[in-house]
Amino acid sequence: MSPRRADPQVRVALFEAAARLLAEEGPTALTMRRLATEVGASTTAVYTHFGSKEEVVRAVVAEGFDRLDLRLRELRPSGDPVTDLANMGWAYRRNALANPHLYAAMFGRTMFAYDPHPTDRATGLHTLAHLVDGVAVAAKAGRMVIDEAWPVASELWMMLHGVVSLEINGFFETDLFDGIDSIRRLFRDVTVGHGDDPAAAEASIAASTP
Repeated sequence: MSPRRADPQVRVALFEAAARLLAEEGPTALTMRRLATEVGASTTAVYTHFGSKEEVVRAVVAEGFDRLDLRLRELRPSGDPVTDLANMGWAYRRNALANPHLYAAMFGRTMFAYDPHPTDRATGLHTLAHLVDGVAVAAKAGRMVIDEAWPVASELWMMLHGVVSLEINGFFETDLFDGIDSIRRLFRDVTVGHGDDPAAAEASIAASTP
């Protein structure tokens, strides 16, 4: 008898269920039996996809970053590098809002409840390369004056991550804060702070698509 083939639809359901359990109940709630129950599958079916809880967590984190990477790769250059940077911010936000449980797993301490491999800590860093490249293009076009792209990209990411995390956790559910306006301002302030003309920055960010 040939080995049972893993159903890709079941795998996606397992990602979603595992991410939700981790985000809402924590690592102790994630067992292979509980995961099987959540998706209406057998424990054997779960083991067909993942060999252990640790493997489930690694796969969930990787899936979250893969989805972010796909959204960033789908962006097309607008001809304005600052508009393109802002559009990366919007793609980041859309991915987080569409996948809140995966987002929590990507940036939470879920992995460290187990015994992480040194490479686990670097999972997803490749997605930051999109932003690094975008900053480099903006600098080459004369829109920013910088020595290196990586520190500026890291600065943008950390600020963006803070805004999106606050929004997902409900801190913007008042009239005092707005996620979209906050992201517009952070891209304007960072680009202007690194040498862009304020009016040009405003126009470029206004041309981006939330």
